[in-house]
Amino acid sequence: MKKYLFVLLFVSFTSIGLSQDLIYGVRGALNVSNLDYKPDAQFENQHRNGFAFAGFVDFEFNEKIGLRTELQWSAEGGKAQELRADYLHLPILLNLPVSERFSFLVGPQFSLKTWKDKDAFSTFAFSGVVGVEFMITDEFFIDARAAYGVLNILDEDLTSFEAKNHVLQFGFGMKL
Repeated sequence: MKKYLFVLLFVSFTSIGLSQDLIYGVRGALNVSNLDYKPDAQFENQHRNGFAFAGFVDFEFNEKIGLRTELQWSAEGGKAQELRADYLHLPILLNLPVSERFSFLVGPQFSLKTWKDKDAFSTFAFSGVVGVEFMITDEFFIDARAAYGVLNILDEDLTSFEAKNHVLQFGFGMKL
């Protein structure tokens, strides 16, 4: 079932992309991330500073709406070594321009962990993302995003805690 859903999404985005204006680009960001625990953690839970790197495609439907799909690697989790989590993200964001230079981004983000030695973390994560983007020139932009996890990222069989990732990103990008 998951394979069929993936193929359907891929074909949909490809056919949309072939009929619309496409803009490709790259983006780098500074992450400030942490984990929210339920019940509250009985230890000092410090944030982690990390980086994110991405390539993206913008589908411009018209002047009032667009869609950005992105493939992003991101260093997240908590500061302690055992709480660090690196992910491969696939955000699918609506691009809602407010003016020629300023726009809002909003949408879901699907994630897979990219390490093997931390079995306490589940393989799949899902988040909601909101952000703002400001075009410095026609090619270069800065942005800020907030992502908040919807699913528990800890393996339920190994721990009684529930944790959700939350991340602030401050990025710089270039449209090619």
